[in-house]
Amino acid sequence: MGGVSATTAPGGVVRRPKQDRSRATRRRLLEAAVSCLAEHGWAGSTVSVVAERAGVSRGAAQHHFPTREDLFTAAVEYVAEERSTALRALFPEGATDRHAVLEALVDLYTGPLFRAALHLWVAASNEDQLRPQVTELEAKVGRETHRIAVELLTADESHPGVRETVQGFLDMARGLGLANLLTDDRARRERVVAQWAALLEHALG
Repeated sequence: MGGVSATTAPGGVVRRPKQDRSRATRRRLLEAAVSCLAEHGWAGSTVSVVAERAGVSRGAAQHHFPTREDLFTAAVEYVAEERSTALRALFPEGATDRHAVLEALVDLYTGPLFRAALHLWVAASNEDQLRPQVTELEAKVGRETHRIAVELLTADESHPGVRETVQGFLDMARGLGLANLLTDDRARRERVVAQWAALLEHALG
């Protein structure tokens, strides 16, 4: 069966199907929202600012995301899913080096996604309308990250303490991400990750 193909308008201009254009617009808005949130925080990230950065009209932005809260929670969730996919792609045949896995997991908490998510969390602590959405999003992202960590570390959670050990590492990684917000903490972070790799090898067997 053939799919919907692009059409050629008079003058030789190729037009993509409306559905494809809509998906592309949505993606641009989501990526722009995360960039704005990471760079300017919640107060400086309005729908108008995001729409301008994405190169679309405010009306087009509101067509996809009726409220500001919808836009930013969807944006952070979108990038979280992208990062989860990228993390899995780093080890397509399965991970054999736990140290490399730990470094990849820590990277989740030291990039633009974490910075954007942090601004969203701070805003949610003061915005009643935003809090339920962000709380639900954080729980979903947290479960997915834990699931990926368990899978890549080949951790057997049926053994006592293993689940808590993995979650403790993820909580520590979040702390490293916070430390990295103000200064480049790479050197200290590498030493901490190396120590955690040794501890996990002993704890996970």
